[in-house]
Amino acid sequence: MTRALAAPALALALAACGDSGPTDITFPAMGSISAPSGKGSFRFGVATAATQIEDMNPNTDWYLWTKPTADGGLGRGAFVGDASDGYTLAVADIQLLKDMHVDVYRFSIEWARIEPVKGQIDQAALDHYGEVLDNLRTAGIKPVVTIHHFSNPVWVDDPRDTNCAAGPTDTNLCGLGHPTGGPMVIAAMAAHAGLLAEKFGDRVDEWGTLNEPVNYLLAAYGVGQFPPGKSKMFSDLLADFVPVVRDYIAAHAAMYDAIKAHDTIDADGDGVAASVGLSLSVADWVASQDNEISTDPMDTAARDKVVYVFHHLFIDSIVNGNFDANLDGTPDEQQPTWTGKLDWLGVQYYFRTGVSGHRGLVPVLKLTPCFSGFDVGSCLPPIDNTFCVPTMGYEAYAPGIYDILKDMGARYPNLPLVVSEAGIATSTGERRAENVVRILEEIDHARRDGVDVRGYYHWSLYDNFEWAEGFVPRFGLYTVDFASGARTPTLGATVLGTIASTRTLTAAQRGQYGGTGPMTPEPGVDPAQNNCQALKQ
Repeated sequence: MTRALAAPALALALAACGDSGPTDITFPAMGSISAPSGKGSFRFGVATAATQIEDMNPNTDWYLWTKPTADGGLGRGAFVGDASDGYTLAVADIQLLKDMHVDVYRFSIEWARIEPVKGQIDQAALDHYGEVLDNLRTAGIKPVVTIHHFSNPVWVDDPRDTNCAAGPTDTNLCGLGHPTGGPMVIAAMAAHAGLLAEKFGDRVDEWGTLNEPVNYLLAAYGVGQFPPGKSKMFSDLLADFVPVVRDYIAAHAAMYDAIKAHDTIDADGDGVAASVGLSLSVADWVASQDNEISTDPMDTAARDKVVYVFHHLFIDSIVNGNFDANLDGTPDEQQPTWTGKLDWLGVQYYFRTGVSGHRGLVPVLKLTPCFSGFDVGSCLPPIDNTFCVPTMGYEAYAPGIYDILKDMGARYPNLPLVVSEAGIATSTGERRAENVVRILEEIDHARRDGVDVRGYYHWSLYDNFEWAEGFVPRFGLYTVDFASGARTPTLGATVLGTIASTRTLTAAQRGQYGGTGPMTPEPGVDPAQNNCQALKQ
């Protein structure tokens, strides 16, 4: 679980590097993500998501959700518009990957492009993604395709009709958790996954079904921050929200089966025709109260509950074929059709934050997590103020990922792990380089301690639309001029490219960017300010 936060920085540095200081870290050549032959190998990659980067994408729920009301949209937040021109420039952007010498490109295929109207497949969209895959193959870059990354065609769950009074129709299936519409959504997701596997299985062997399922469901169906904008957590969580969770796990299992049935071609010759996983949002959750680390049993129990829900609930259900329908930590529902339907697990790490068992803002769970702007009262004092990521309102504490990888490796010893996202929102190249190097140091630490971690995919290739936060946070290895679409490499791209090209994180790079000490301060932010959440506001 959480590393002892009171340990001196010097002790942490000595544990990671040894008394003689940093040494070179070498990463073996890329191998299989899930086959036994891939154990010990390592891949370097970068990640994006279709809705966040693509232009000309009007059939997604996010386009409708953010389009100004004067133009017929719902006007929720910054308009995604043409994002980063990632559809038009998709083939040209492969050169950015080549310049960084990465092995893998993790990206999503936009369902709303493939099937803008229920049952109607757009061949031009299939051809477009096929061209991207052909060019990746020519460049020697392995595609990892995410099928569902936070967005839907509007007809899956129309955010203009959240009550769905008329019941499911071809223009609104009413979404996950609906008694009759939910099974229809599961079937539609499986059909979409099967179509992609059939069309692209000769070029794709690695598939991710779902991206950050807990985060997605909380934002879209729990608190209404994402489309379709449903707020089920604050009515009757068990009766209204848990069915959504059950449906989404069932959708993963159905997608898994569809991919395995339709992708029977071993495109890369590693002996596995289709390797199917999902990517999970994780965090360094720490028991806290009133901006202090807490040992209060209510707070530590709340921390353990959050870890269970965010880190273990989904994966336990799939690995073991059961479901904890009342969220009490003990499965009470057998789901044999889910059993073992996971070949690899992606973990996505960005922050350390607090959770308290007092005030109980989340019903049933009886806890209060500290997300930016949500509950400043239960946050943590910073380990170092320079770790604050002000545009996101959280603390980028790289050592937290070590404990998470150790925990996941021990709990799921037969599941290969990959850090399928890690990154930092910053306008400073030095901070991004520090994030790259420090995350790799922690991954190496976990690997040396026996955890089967087979890769690291940085988020993200270039600046994009960051969901509810709009275009302000800059996560890109390449900075994007949103007016012209121009991409400019940051120091992070240079450093990651050097590491990937040599498969070595050098002692010099570690000495300059690594360790556990202060990060380069974000321009315009006073490191003396110690409330990261308040800085975002």
